[in-house]
Amino acid sequence: MCGRFTLYATPEALAEHFGLDEPPAKLVPRYNIAPTQPVGVVRVHPQRKKREWALVLWGLIPSWSKEPVMASRMINARAETVPEKPAFRAAFRRRRCIVPASGFYEWMKKNGGKQPYYITSGDGTLLGFAGLWESWTGPEGEEIESCTILTTDANEEVARLHNRMPVILAPEDYATWLGDGQEATPAQLAQLKHLFRPFPAGRLKLYPVSSYVNNPRNEGAACIEESKV
Repeated sequence: MCGRFTLYATPEALAEHFGLDEPPAKLVPRYNIAPTQPVGVVRVHPQRKKREWALVLWGLIPSWSKEPVMASRMINARAETVPEKPAFRAAFRRRRCIVPASGFYEWMKKNGGKQPYYITSGDGTLLGFAGLWESWTGPEGEEIESCTILTTDANEEVARLHNRMPVILAPEDYATWLGDGQEATPAQLAQLKHLFRPFPAGRLKLYPVSSYVNNPRNEGAACIEESKV
């Protein structure tokens, strides 16, 4: 799964990497992004047909949900089942997004406890997680936009820590995943399923970090400092 991640790239780097017309405004470096917090996503505006940056809640709230309390349980979605699951299938057809990240955390069971590890790109480039977004409207007309991160089988490196990992898209697949903001055809949906593969082994860097990151209230570069275990 993916239960915590980071994003500390500059707005200019994000705009260049993800093909945004303008850098995101008021972007604050984050080293310990946790569920139910606002996260940035890249998506295609259905009318303008251009990529845009949006802040949404991490934890998808289905449009048919009576209350937004489901968010904390919907932070991840198994890529293999999103085409059929009621909570995700409409978003899979119409509302796909990319969740930019500098890296993510996973915990290894060890000596009766859990050792946190930081996982990032081996060459320092940004990562793009495959995501879905949804819009929920409450009884008083309030609107909440939210998202989930898709997961797939872990590659041989991440499998030492957990059996699942985020679906990390190759930059050349961003356009295919995002589409044009309209409902995908059956042929396009079949093509998308080919993107649900583990990220190639050897292209990620994994190292242990301190338990400081365990508390979601803790922030700063100390979260990603390598720790001796």
